[in-house]
Amino acid sequence: MDTHFDQLLDFPCFQTFKVMGVAHERLPDDVIGCLQNHAPGDYNPTVKPSPKGNYHSVSVSVRVTSKEHMELIYTELANLELVRVVL
Repeated sequence: MDTHFDQLLDFPCFQTFKVMGVAHERLPDDVIGCLQNHAPGDYNPTVKPSPKGNYHSVSVSVRVTSKEHMELIYTELANLELVRVVL
């Protein structure tokens, strides 16, 4: 992944990651577990169901320290089994 985050943001900063995945009770825990591995912190995710209830979005604000750190988090979140999209 070669983004331009370093040109757009001043690090360290807080970035809200919005993770959309299958509506499963494990999704928020999987997202937080992944974040704890790469950016330990005290997280309070917001979970919203899709209109039909098949998917949930999990939004979490994370302190990122560099372009590489942010790219790593995007990649690791996208690799989670229940996740379909990371914004």
